[in-house]
Amino acid sequence: MVEKMRLIKKYPNRRLYDTRTSTYITLTDVKALVLHHEDFQVVDVKSGEDLTRSVLLQIILEEEAGGAPMFTSALLSQMIRFYGNAMQGMMGKYIEGNIKAFSDIQTKFKEQENLLQGEHPAMSSDLWAQFLSFQGPAMQNMMSAYMEQSQKMFQQMQEQVQGQTRNLFAGFKFPNFVAPVEDEKSPEKK
Repeated sequence: MVEKMRLIKKYPNRRLYDTRTSTYITLTDVKALVLHHEDFQVVDVKSGEDLTRSVLLQIILEEEAGGAPMFTSALLSQMIRFYGNAMQGMMGKYIEGNIKAFSDIQTKFKEQENLLQGEHPAMSSDLWAQFLSFQGPAMQNMMSAYMEQSQKMFQQMQEQVQGQTRNLFAGFKFPNFVAPVEDEKSPEKK
């Protein structure tokens, strides 16, 4: 029997009530649900409004404030700039795709780790820790290169969309709109 999605009710006093366990829970408990890949939904007890995203954002905020932040100020500033931008919808899917790709790489790495440990059960934990300490920087460098490449690709895509938009509206008279300058080498000029 497939269980329904776990329902968590949020009360006006900010308390969270897990209907499956019939207990009040904390954000730490909700984070544990996320880490265990459990499907859940947080709803406002009065209005029925879905508050799942806001609770997840609250967990991220606490994680960012609690120690080693994942997001730099520059990255957060750039993300804010995408709100209200024509690229906002694409940006969400782009970030989601990149995180999925990173997660897939991490999963494959864990599978290889388990396979290696299975082949060499006598391998000491110290030796394994040393092996992983070398893999960490290599993985970080690989992901940095991937993110740089992804960023360049996204910027190129954004420039293409802007160029196509300019060309599309070049024939219309809009206040403060500057039509693109035609290249003298273009086929129309010859």
